[in-house]
Amino acid sequence: MEERLMDLMHQISYKPMTVQELEKALHITDPEEFKALVKMLNRLEKEGEIVQTRTHRYGLPEHMNLLKGRIQGNAKGFAFLIPDDQDQEDIYINGSDLNGALNGDTVLVRVNQAPFGKRVEGEVVRILKRANQRIVGTYQDSAYFGFVVPDDTRITADVFIPKEMSMGAVDGHKVVVEMTKFPDGRKNGEGRIVEILGHKNDPGVDILSIIRKFNLPEQFPEEVLREAEEIPDQIREEDLTGRRDLRERIIVTIDGEDAKDLDDAVEVERLPNGNYLLGVHIADVSYYVQEGTALDREAYQRGTSVYLVDRVIPMLPHRLSNGICSLNPKVDRLTLSCVMEFTEQGSLEHYEIFPSVIRTKERMTYTAVNQILVEHDKGMTSRYEELVPLFQRMEELSRILRRAREKRGAIDFELDEAKVIVNEDGRPINVLLRERQVAEKLIEDFMLAANETIAEHFFWLKVPFIYRIHEDPDPQKMQSFLEFISTLGYLIRGGTAARISPKALQRVLEEAKGTPEENVISTVLLRSMKQAKYADYHAGHFGLAADYYTHFTSPIRRYPDLMVHRLIREYLFSGEVDEERIDELKEKLPEIAKQSSDRERIAMEAERETDALKMAEYMMDHIGEEFDAVVSGTTSFGLFVKLPNTIEGMIHVSYLTDDYYHYNEKQYALVGERTGKTYRIGDLVRVRCIAVHKEERTIDFELVGDKTEGTWKRKKTPKVILAPGKEKKEKHTFSPVGGKLKSLNHQMERKKKKKRKKGKK
Repeated sequence: MEERLMDLMHQISYKPMTVQELEKALHITDPEEFKALVKMLNRLEKEGEIVQTRTHRYGLPEHMNLLKGRIQGNAKGFAFLIPDDQDQEDIYINGSDLNGALNGDTVLVRVNQAPFGKRVEGEVVRILKRANQRIVGTYQDSAYFGFVVPDDTRITADVFIPKEMSMGAVDGHKVVVEMTKFPDGRKNGEGRIVEILGHKNDPGVDILSIIRKFNLPEQFPEEVLREAEEIPDQIREEDLTGRRDLRERIIVTIDGEDAKDLDDAVEVERLPNGNYLLGVHIADVSYYVQEGTALDREAYQRGTSVYLVDRVIPMLPHRLSNGICSLNPKVDRLTLSCVMEFTEQGSLEHYEIFPSVIRTKERMTYTAVNQILVEHDKGMTSRYEELVPLFQRMEELSRILRRAREKRGAIDFELDEAKVIVNEDGRPINVLLRERQVAEKLIEDFMLAANETIAEHFFWLKVPFIYRIHEDPDPQKMQSFLEFISTLGYLIRGGTAARISPKALQRVLEEAKGTPEENVISTVLLRSMKQAKYADYHAGHFGLAADYYTHFTSPIRRYPDLMVHRLIREYLFSGEVDEERIDELKEKLPEIAKQSSDRERIAMEAERETDALKMAEYMMDHIGEEFDAVVSGTTSFGLFVKLPNTIEGMIHVSYLTDDYYHYNEKQYALVGERTGKTYRIGDLVRVRCIAVHKEERTIDFELVGDKTEGTWKRKKTPKVILAPGKEKKEKHTFSPVGGKLKSLNHQMERKKKKKRKKGKK
């Protein structure tokens, strides 16, 4: 009935109808069916899928100038609507038009058509779903009442707390508030304190506040732990039925020093025909975590393990994640294997997917393998003498696979990533750059190869599946990126924003390698692209320039990988899947993909926030100290600068005291009114830390001396980058104005005409 209703409403001739009119239009004669219609209309209206007018007629929101979406708040009081329909642009909402909506709420917004040249704005007309039933913040006391200042700066209104609902909280306590009344007009929301986390200055309370803010589950339910306890901690004989025995093969794990959940193990052989045999063996978590069990339901709700600065919140209980599922050294473990044969040119000749049992020879770390392959450390080479040839073969194959991937246009983002080191009290003592050397890259290359192979196999089987997709960039955002790099002297010849290829963007990053602006260009490009997500349909992966891609290699810490394993087992090893099961999967997989994407996004936000918090706390001990930095962003109110260890802060425009500075939007630059001095992204500067605001996770810097000292000098000649396939065609260069293509010959002709006119004058 719902499908028939939506088909009717989407017809061009449809006009809003009453319940009785819909009853006739849908040919409903049975009283029970009519009751079902009324119930369905109420549900769809509550969900915002349809709208009831004042005359009790029903229609689609988009036909009534309404948009459904999620509110994204801003600390300055305004907000944006992020529409459910991804083809729609974000809508600006003034603070006075939010009508009580808070950050994260699902709402209906009336779109106000803006005059020509002005941005489209909206007004919240209905709040469909509240995102913040509980809010974490700092309690502030007064004589007759208290209030809580939310930690989330995107929630700008304080929450009123009656004295009898304060649980005895005092000034400075970090608390969890349960909302009893949401904001209404000019009235603040009200709530009651349900948990006091401790004083804001107590060790560990800061991270605990973030855990509560994102509603991350710390403890596993008793039912889940009970199921985990029932799983044997050693492999039994019956577990080996139908598995290929690989226990005698030379297989190793390579991970970080502090990793305890070892998902993947690898091996590389050189075949007599000169090809390489790559074995990627992944923990067979789906064998232990059965569909529909308490363990499965909890893993689905968590979606992913969350890696915070001082702790891990795992997707599965430690008995599984660090025990029987983890590919610990020199013990038998159950795996799903993807064994691939590659030529010396990196093309895939043959592959097999099968259940297996392995016994890894060593638990290697990235550091140890890098010491062998990069530093040629004699002690480490001697210690793992038997395995050195294996690592050398791995390096060879990694180089081949990476070269093949680069050839097709895959984008390799060389972004600096930091690791915050904390002591036992959770206090940051150092911020280090994570190095991405040979060992890290070869594991990345092998995992990518396995993920692509698995995805393509199941695509051609034409069965319901979970894919990892990365859609083509939005042309407007890509246009902005091309304008941005043109200010740095990078011009793409033969390409347009609407039809940009991964290979052209890859070449920009190659040209920027080794320059001060390299990291900034990578960051801006990443922000210009769509976010990768999970889907039940195939759409390729733009960033990897891959036709087929999934996530198969981390089932201990990611639910979609666990689901992919389950599907592999069902389709390949358990016999034929009937039509009823296919229909069931078609219905379930979109929901699983969405839940996995949502939980991934929440985990990333929590991880970023804990990093930003600890970086701010670290800089509190360095106020007054000077640092080299690079300008990472420019705005009308100042410069964002980034230190070599990735810590970022701001130089407010008021601290640029040698001139009045104005923001040039086209050049992404601050320009001095009198001196013409210009600060642009990529400029090297010397800065001093002058203030830290830990609660806001912000750091203030000021410039030290003149910015030209030691600053990178841009080349006057722009770097012209040829788009793929345009090398032998007419020479065209991207023009940032309007995204048009102009012939270089035409541009030169215009310059000559201007010179001739000047001469005549």
